[in-house]
Amino acid sequence: MLRRRDSLAALLALCALPRAGWAADTAGWPVRPLRLVVPFPPGSSPDLIARALADGLRPSLGQTVLVENKPGAGGLIGTGLAAHAAPDGYTWLLTIQGPLTTADLLSRKPGYDPRQDLTPVSLIASSPNVLLVSPALGVATLPEFLQLLRTRREGINYGSVGLGSASHLAMEDLAARAGVALNHVPYGGFPQVLQALLGGEIQAAFMVPGMALGAWKAGKVRALGLSSSVRSTSWPELPTLAEQGLKDFSALSWQGLLAPAGTPQALVDRMAGLVSALVRSPAFRERLLAQHFNAIGSAPEGLRLQMREDRERWGQVIRRLKLKPE
Repeated sequence: MLRRRDSLAALLALCALPRAGWAADTAGWPVRPLRLVVPFPPGSSPDLIARALADGLRPSLGQTVLVENKPGAGGLIGTGLAAHAAPDGYTWLLTIQGPLTTADLLSRKPGYDPRQDLTPVSLIASSPNVLLVSPALGVATLPEFLQLLRTRREGINYGSVGLGSASHLAMEDLAARAGVALNHVPYGGFPQVLQALLGGEIQAAFMVPGMALGAWKAGKVRALGLSSSVRSTSWPELPTLAEQGLKDFSALSWQGLLAPAGTPQALVDRMAGLVSALVRSPAFRERLLAQHFNAIGSAPEGLRLQMREDRERWGQVIRRLKLKPE
């Protein structure tokens, strides 16, 4: 059996064989539909953003962009599928930070290396998370929530969209700072987390505001605070968790676009330019704001830097909390 380094070298050698052919085709790219892999289910925030990108890119590309949902294992399955796809400019990936920054720290066999097998294209958007709890808990503020938890040695169940996601690590960080116990229950996406919260399977969750607003306004869940350093213009009445005693607490969710490693740089740069122009357009910004996401549309280096910073920040949390790979 080849060692990992030998396997990677062999894979890179194989990928290099047809690269001259791909380079020759870049001038006419694309000549057929593209696929945009989303490792989360329909209705999730990555899915909504991916479909907005697909619609917006179609006129400039002159080709259809097909969104393919490949959920499972907290995003690892779909991310691995995209990472090992042919690097020919026809497969792209839209995902959250977990599969890109901490997958190999929290999973024994993620099936890919995000730093070696994927090429950053653009940091699309970011959003704070909102701490939601079941009304059955009878709490309305963060201090009340933490006081309740201190009376329950067995803790309560909370949901996330998978290992290493902001919804997972933010809650573990909160629990450690407050000295309370919580039980992690991962789901395939935020729609499933919300249904579990409404159904009583879990009692708390961090979620992106766009997924939570309807249930909150209907009184089906309670919002205790935002995980950002400042209040949101969308929810100005909702305090941050830092305001309520969790000093310097911050946990943002973001979405990034990537390509399989080895994709010709000319195609990566062209896609990055098209995406940046689209995301920064007024119409697209408004579309993201409707989901409570802030438009970014960075160059490839912006996403690469965000991945590096998040891996360092959350890696420290993982080590401090002694979270073990599953």
